[in-house]
Amino acid sequence: MISLNPESLNERENYKFLTGSIIPRPIALVLTKSANGTVNIAPFSFFNIVSSNPPMISISVQRKEGTSKDTARNAIQTGEFVVHITDEENVAEANRTAKELPPEESELGLTNFTTTESDVVSVPGLLEAKVRFECILEKSIPLAGTPEKPGCDFLIGKIVRYHIKQDIYENGRIDQNGLKPVARLAGQTYTKLGELFDIVRP
Repeated sequence: MISLNPESLNERENYKFLTGSIIPRPIALVLTKSANGTVNIAPFSFFNIVSSNPPMISISVQRKEGTSKDTARNAIQTGEFVVHITDEENVAEANRTAKELPPEESELGLTNFTTTESDVVSVPGLLEAKVRFECILEKSIPLAGTPEKPGCDFLIGKIVRYHIKQDIYENGRIDQNGLKPVARLAGQTYTKLGELFDIVRP
């Protein structure tokens, strides 16, 4: 067994251990809108459930040298965002949105995605996604780094509307095999649903 002190490692070394160990990670494809109306799209695998009552999710948006990325800045300024579950059918398009563009340019033009109006928030959603959540920002917390240059923006979103494709919805549940979610591993590697098994909780 190798034991390492994370304080003796640099950011990239810690990143590699974390992303290589905490796997698989679901991928949130997040849409936000800037104050001037530019639609931003970006994928994030630092993403999970926070609460079911009320339904809340979290996304950690890593900063670049202390500067917030478009997704975090837009969500904080407008208080709204839309999260889509990345699946086998949209992962290639989702990956295209990871390209860094100036804030005034939309990643939408790099993709074949089609937007649709949301029911509650002003940020549009993507028709191609089988599951999407309209969210209002519950809380944003600058974390890590230093007080002067935080390392990330931790966003907690309250879900105010679910959108689920009819063919994967049955009796109040989502068919995971129909959703076909994909997840991130380390580096540029992704994974699909593999062999499934059940264990009864004591």
